[in-house]
Formats: sequence, structure tokens, C-alpha cells
Amino acid sequence: MSILDRFNLGEGFKRYFQVRPALSDPDRHKVFRIRHQVYCEELNWEPPRPSGEECDNYDQFSLHCLMTRSEDPNNLVGCTRIVMPPPDDPSRPLPFERSCADSIDRRIIDPTKLPRESIAEISRLAVRAQYRRRKGEDRQAVPIPEEEDRGTEQQPRFPYIPLGLYMASVALAHRRGIETLFVLTEPRLSSHFAKLGVEIIQIGTPIEHRGTRIPSMMQTSKIIKGLRFFMRPMYRTISDEVDRAIEASRSPSGHMPH
Repeated sequence: MSILDRFNLGEGFKRYFQVRPALSDPDRHKVFRIRHQVYCEELNWEPPRPSGEECDNYDQFSLHCLMTRSEDPNNLVGCTRIVMPPPDDPSRPLPFERSCADSIDRRIIDPTKLPRESIAEISRLAVRAQYRRRKGEDRQAVPIPEEEDRGTEQQPRFPYIPLGLYMASVALAHRRGIETLFVLTEPRLSSHFAKLGVEIIQIGTPIEHRGTRIPSMMQTSKIIKGLRFFMRPMYRTISDEVDRAIEASRSPSGHMPH
């Protein structure tokens, strides 16, 4: 990995990867195929689907992100989604509100009392096997970022893939006016992200959900303001990519397709 990549994560990211909101049907189908490969075929967390696509009832109320290799947009890397409360039924629980109903500490935060249009949940992060193959990662949908492991020129790893997916989610949420992002995290994630200036706040006791998971929250405005200086170029690069994709996809009426 070059000196430029090491000291300018924005340039390094552009060299290897692209990430964009999946606003078209073809892009959403790519997201669902990645999820099927990871969640159904490799990890057996979900039953295989005849369609070869993993999707659920939350997807119709979600914004999806798709990561590809920059030199080949057909080389799929990973994906994630932001689940939002349905506009016509804003009190409908987000996925974590169901799975963590008994573990959320409502003295810290009570999602039911927040403006529902300002909250969402990051979920269904998935990275294809060839980009997460490291000891201990065969049972993980997304690798936990380790700065000392940068991969190879052909298969670059840290910090672009997991951080790129999270940063794209933050950029997309910020653009949509979503201030509070909830996520079920692995126990190690908070300490790793804290080093980057990303504060992940635990809001309840751990649960068993495909391993130990901690209900947590992030504030989009605080993340953007609090990023360490070396992370800011990467966030700007990803935010610009998200903005360009949204502007390019706008309908004549000026609305972003959902």
C-alpha cells in the first residue's frame, strides 16, 4: 500500500472502492444477492431463497448502500442498509426494537419517545468472503477493522470496507435528516471506532443474536464533527459519492427514488 494511501484515506478509498446508495432496482438486486451469499450460503443465518436474494419486510422502508471495486463496478464487495420507520406507520418498531425490547436501558434513551422521522437502524452489513478472509472471520458478516491488517494490492482491507460501509450509512442518513442511528454491534466495535473519533454509545445489555451483540446508538452530527483528522478525507470522499449518486438519480419531479 502506497504512502499516499496510508496518509490520505480518501484517495486510497477512491483507488480501490466505490460506495453508493442503491437507488435503482438493479443495484438493489445486487445488494440482495450479496446478502444471500453471505447470510444464507456462507453463514447459514437465514434460509436459502429460490431467488438467490435475501430480503425481508424491512427492505421496503430502507435505504441501501452498495460497495464495489472502483476499477470494476460489477465486482461486488459489500452492502448495508438503513431501516427507517414507515412514513404511514411511524410507531412500527425497528428491528432492534423488537429483538432488544427487554434489554434497552430506557433511562439512557427511549426510541419510542424520539421523533420517528429522525431515527433509523443500520443493519444487514455484509461483505463477500474474499474481502473478509482472516483467521476468525469466517463466522462474521463484516470484518472488524484492524489498522495493522491492510491486506494486499489485489485484496485491500482495512480500513476501507467496514468503515466505508458505515461512513456511507452516516452520509446517507445525514442527507435524509436522520440524527440518531441505532445498531447492534459486536463488543469490540466501539473501542475500535472510538480511535477514529466515532462514538458508539451502549444503550442496553448484550443479547444473543448471531453471537453476542450490544444495542448501541450513534449521532450522525457528532460523528461528522468528531472524526479524527485522518478519517475526514475518507468521509468527504464517500459523502461526495453519495451526493453525486443521489443527484444523478433524481426524478424530473425532484424526488429521490426509494
